[in-house]
Amino acid sequence: MKAHTKETQASITPDAAITLLKEGNQRFVANKKADRNLLDQVNDTASGQYPFATVLSCIDSRVSAELIFDQGVGDIFSARVAGNIVNEDLLGSIEFACKLAGTKVVVILGHTACGAVKGACDDAKLGNLTTLLHKIKPAVKAVSEPADSSLRNSKNIDFVNEVAMKNIALTIEDTRSLSPVLKDMEDNGEIKIVGAMYDINNGKVTFL
Repeated sequence: MKAHTKETQASITPDAAITLLKEGNQRFVANKKADRNLLDQVNDTASGQYPFATVLSCIDSRVSAELIFDQGVGDIFSARVAGNIVNEDLLGSIEFACKLAGTKVVVILGHTACGAVKGACDDAKLGNLTTLLHKIKPAVKAVSEPADSSLRNSKNIDFVNEVAMKNIALTIEDTRSLSPVLKDMEDNGEIKIVGAMYDINNGKVTFL
C-alpha cells in the first residue's frame, strides 16, 4: 500500500475519509493489517505529505490513532492531549491540517475508562493538570444522572463513560465555535467534524 499523493488525497470526500477510518479499525479488530511497507512510505512522503484525516485523541498509551485505524506513514495527522480537549494551539494545528494540508475529516476521539475524565469526575488537582481537567468539568456537569453525588466519581465506570461521550460532543461544539476557519470549511462541505469513541476492552471504534 502506497502513501497518499496529492491526487489521491484530492479524490477523497469527507464521507470517504470516514469510511477509510472505519475500514481500518475493522482490520485492526480482526488483526488483519493492510499490507504496507512503512519504509517505502517514508520515502514516498519525503518530499511532501497528503494525509486524508485529522484525529484529536487522548494521550492514553492504549489509544494510538495510527494503530487503531490501521494507517501508515503520511495518512493522518494525530493530535493528542489528555481528555481530547481543544485549546488555541490544538485548534491552530487542526486548522493547518485541514486548510493548508488538505485533510477531509476531523475526528474527536474519546475512549472508555479515560483517566483524564476520571480525574475531572473526582475533582483531582495536580499542577498544570488542574487547569486541563477544568476544561472537562462542563461535561461532568452536563451528565445529570446519577444525581446521587456518591455515584458521580471515577468508581462508577458507566458515569465516567457517559461523561467521556459528553466531552466528545462538547469538544466538537468548541471546535466549531472557537474556529471560524474549521466551521466555514464544514459549512462548505470541505470537511466533516465528527466524534468517535474507542473501547479499550475490544479495540472497536464507534462513530457517533
